[in-house]
Amino acid sequence: MTRTADPGADFDALFLAQWPKVVRIAQRVLGPGAMAEDAAQEAFLAFHRRFGDQLPDRPGPWLYAAATHLALNALRAEQRRDRRERRDAATAPAPAPGDPAAELVEREARDELRAALSRLRPQSAAILAMRYAGLRYQEVAQALGLPADQVGTRLRRAELALRKELEHASSQGR
Repeated sequence: MTRTADPGADFDALFLAQWPKVVRIAQRVLGPGAMAEDAAQEAFLAFHRRFGDQLPDRPGPWLYAAATHLALNALRAEQRRDRRERRDAATAPAPAPGDPAAELVEREARDELRAALSRLRPQSAAILAMRYAGLRYQEVAQALGLPADQVGTRLRRAELALRKELEHASSQGR
């Protein structure tokens, strides 16, 4: 990254250039909304704490990995909270009035997918989140410190593991 007289300008330019991709990665794990934006913002804060005004030449991979891990951690924390709330609740919450059945089914499917994703090995979940957020194999490889020629194989393995996890969850009635 080219250095300017104002080091903060470099970070500002990095933020503007990378924000959409970092948010998209977090949204693949958490869905659209405030949680994904919070995870993306935390990734930039962690980046700034780590590097300050001395930006590395290739900051993208670091940001992508941080966003993925922060989003997965947020997802796991949310699921732990949900389990506690279900365990503590005497009855299941009533659905909000006016919710169409199709929207409810779609939301449940997304929740199942996110729960299954959280049960995968962290690297598998990260590969899936990054790839389906639109990162190219090379970007995924850089973010996770993998050889680029291994991303496709690991992606396929991660997809199979996710499929098995979803099948297992449905057979268990989760």
